[in-house]
Amino acid sequence: MHEKFQQATIYGKSVLTNAATKAAYEVKAEPGQSAYNVAVADFFHAPDIEEVDTTTYTGLVGSTIRVRATDDFKVAKVHVVIANTDGTLVEEADAVLQTNGIDWLFTAKKANASLAGDKITVTAYDNPHNSTVKLKTI
Repeated sequence: MHEKFQQATIYGKSVLTNAATKAAYEVKAEPGQSAYNVAVADFFHAPDIEEVDTTTYTGLVGSTIRVRATDDFKVAKVHVVIANTDGTLVEEADAVLQTNGIDWLFTAKKANASLAGDKITVTAYDNPHNSTVKLKTI
C-alpha cells in the first residue's frame, strides 16, 4: 500500500505542473480540498463500467454498442474489442463520449456476419490510467 500511495503522490504532483489538468481537478475540489487532493484520490479509484448495451449492434457497418462508464473524476477513454467465438478479432476501436458525459458509443466499421457467441471486451480508463475491463458475450 505504501508504494501505491507513493505513486498517487507522484501523480498528484504531476497534475500541478499542467495548468489545464490542474484547473480541471480544481473544479472538482470541495471546499478545503486542492487539485492535488482530488488527483491523489482519483489515482486510487478505477472507472466503473455500469452497462454494455449491445441491443443495437447487428454486425452491420454503422451498428453501435453503447457503454455507460463513470469515474470519481473522469473517464478518459473507452476501448471496445469484438472477437468471434474462436477468438478471431473482428475489430477494435475507441468509443466516442456522448453529450450526456457518461455514455460512450462504439460504431462498427467492419461487417460481422456471425454474432452468436461473440465476445465484446470493454476497457474504461481514467486520467491516472487506472482501467476496468468488462466482458460481454452476445
